[in-house]
Amino acid sequence: MRAMVQIAYGSPEVIVPQEIAKPSPGDKEILIRIHAAKVGPSDVAFRKGDPFMIKLLYGLSRPKFAIGGTELAGVVEAVGKEVTSFKAGDRVLGMSVKNFGAYAEYKCLPEESPLAVIPDNITYEEAVGVCDGGATALTFLRDKATLRKGQKVLINGASGAVGIYAVQLAKYYGAEVTGVCSAGNVDLVRKAGADFIIDYTQEDFTKADKAYDVIFDAVGKRSFSACKRVLTSKGIYLTTAFKLSIFLQMMWTSLFKGKRVVFATAGLMQNKANLAFLMELARKGTLNAVIDRRYPLELLPDAHKYVETERKKGNVIITF
Repeated sequence: MRAMVQIAYGSPEVIVPQEIAKPSPGDKEILIRIHAAKVGPSDVAFRKGDPFMIKLLYGLSRPKFAIGGTELAGVVEAVGKEVTSFKAGDRVLGMSVKNFGAYAEYKCLPEESPLAVIPDNITYEEAVGVCDGGATALTFLRDKATLRKGQKVLINGASGAVGIYAVQLAKYYGAEVTGVCSAGNVDLVRKAGADFIIDYTQEDFTKADKAYDVIFDAVGKRSFSACKRVLTSKGIYLTTAFKLSIFLQMMWTSLFKGKRVVFATAGLMQNKANLAFLMELARKGTLNAVIDRRYPLELLPDAHKYVETERKKGNVIITF
């Protein structure tokens, strides 16, 4: 089968096409013929081995999982003899968070993996897009911030893969949403449901007078120190960018009842229920995929280059 294999850490050119053996499902696994995957900042970080913690976890000199990619959508081609929840022909969305492998024509996943059936009115590409940013946004806003109706939420990076779904989910939970983006993405963020929009090239929200119950830095660009003054007395600062300083701030602010810093390894916290919930919202039209560009599998390095520009809107999808 075709696969894009990462032979080292480094530039996009370390990802090369190879023909490898097609996997066979174990007794408790399903074999998925992949139709769509995605590329995001986390995939770029894995390719680079930066931050260094990635190398500590996945191999110092080269990645031990040569085929990258976590989110995938496709059709079940075969199932193991002990599988009860899926059958051949099912259209499924899945996450391979333990050993990656989405950048290949086929992938075997254990039945207990984060998996959900894709509704008939949702394409494979849309399903992957919603999962890419939606799963992360759901974990931060629903599970970590316990977002409630009437709260004021600011989303920094509101046009990105996480931010654009954070806007939609925050509105679903009844929050008043302020989206921060560039002028070119104002219409996109407004369409997603933002009540107010701040063009970061013209205004610094951390210096304004308005206070927020939740500030979600979906791109990891603004520090807690800068955001602290525009949080309410018990406001929560969420960030997708993990640093030692964030860990220390989490520990310190957790000791008090005031403003708090919260980080989550959202990818490792996903489950079947989350994916099924996102697919139901997508089926109803409550959560809509935002796809910027599509690249065929063979042009995966080009997709990485585009993501690295930090100018993408929503998702970058890999097609098969």
